[in-house]
Amino acid sequence: MSRRSELTGAATVAGYRAGWGVVRRLPERSAYAAFQAIADRTYARNGKSVQRLRANYARVRPELAEPELEALVKEGMRSYLRYFCDAFRLQLQTRESLDGIVQLEDHGDDIVAEVSAGRPLIGFLGHMGNWDLTGAWATYHFAKVTTIAERLKPEELFEEFLEFRESLGMTIIPLTGGGAPYAAMRDALNAGGFVPLLADRDLTSHGVEVDLCGHRAKVAAGPARLALETGAALHTIAIRYRPLPGRAMQGITAHIGPRVPVPDGVDDTEKVRLMTQACVDVLGEQIRLHTADWHMMQRVFIDDLDPARDSAR
Repeated sequence: MSRRSELTGAATVAGYRAGWGVVRRLPERSAYAAFQAIADRTYARNGKSVQRLRANYARVRPELAEPELEALVKEGMRSYLRYFCDAFRLQLQTRESLDGIVQLEDHGDDIVAEVSAGRPLIGFLGHMGNWDLTGAWATYHFAKVTTIAERLKPEELFEEFLEFRESLGMTIIPLTGGGAPYAAMRDALNAGGFVPLLADRDLTSHGVEVDLCGHRAKVAAGPARLALETGAALHTIAIRYRPLPGRAMQGITAHIGPRVPVPDGVDDTEKVRLMTQACVDVLGEQIRLHTADWHMMQRVFIDDLDPARDSAR
């Protein structure tokens, strides 16, 4: 690693440590106002992450005129930075305060019943809203959360995030460099655990090609495979923000899709594909309805992953 890279990594880690230390001590309204200002400056700079967010939003919301799309991208950046402000202040939350922040809708009673009966549960999540808040809430009301985390660089930053999430009661398995993550998740499910997985982007090269909001996309196959192997209930969980009266902080609503059935009459590969598509159908509808809370700043659509395919059309 070059000296410049070392300095950049050290500065990043120092910034996150300062965030956890300083932002917790700010008044709520001041903290969220500061992060909104950061979001607006980031949007105005129009860097690669903002450009990618705009491109993804344009694919899922093709009906929007340019001014409407730009307003949505700006709101998307505000939602994304709100997630970080939430994260820095999450250790201020208690079981009682989380009860007023997190709510389930649609098939929420179904997953409560699954966990209450000691049966394993898998959540197919998108990068929407604040999944850390949901995970913290779930450790109190469900089973202990076991999930996968993408290894960040620098390593010190990954360790900070790992320690933070584990302090909330979650079990975090590194995607790489930490043993066999799939086997660890399977063991957690066989013990009756809750395994929520961010799955709207394939990180393993073993993903499934599906239709997401009218476009082909590559997403993770792990949730469906685990459900097939363990018999765990598989539900889509799409998280969005909602206003809290009189608060600068926002609450979150977790939209729970119906349990995904195991198809009959096809082989396991096709079962995984069909089950994954069923998850994505629910997630895609929620992304269209609450686009600004979809924090997808990476390439996920096949035409973006393979520009030659797009130009050939």
